[in-house]
Amino acid sequence: MRILGIDPGFERLGIAVLEKAASAKGYGAPKKEQVIFSECFKTSAKLDFAQRLNLIGEEIKKIIKEYQPEVLAIETLFLNTNQKTVMRVAEARGVAVYEASRAGLKIFEASPPQIKVATTGYGRANKEQMIKMIKILVEIEKNKTSDDELDAIAIALTAFAHMRT
Repeated sequence: MRILGIDPGFERLGIAVLEKAASAKGYGAPKKEQVIFSECFKTSAKLDFAQRLNLIGEEIKKIIKEYQPEVLAIETLFLNTNQKTVMRVAEARGVAVYEASRAGLKIFEASPPQIKVATTGYGRANKEQMIKMIKILVEIEKNKTSDDELDAIAIALTAFAHMRT
């Protein structure tokens, strides 16, 4: 099974595709999740917001076509003090859900505390704890340091954890 994990944003969008192969003929332990693609997709602040949303949609559509995931795992939004930013992130998130829905993917949503619990076992884990556990749970290239990219991997891992139960 393949899961597309997305950490929503309009300036930086964390994207990861994880795969988990079933064990041969149902014997043995299931195989570990594997990152088959990840990136931090960026849009330029010089572009109109609508152009940025279009670029995000095109990138997601391209990744879905290339990697053929069955599920979109995406973070739910939490409110912060800057309502304009929250609204824009919500619009970018909507583009991701729309493209995944058009492609027939199941949609899995998780809150930041749910992602932290699934990844670290602790709902108030800090960024360093999250990164440490992600690197234990899946093999990641050393140059993968973008918080957005690592968050997308954590979101996909959360979907795998919930699908097991």
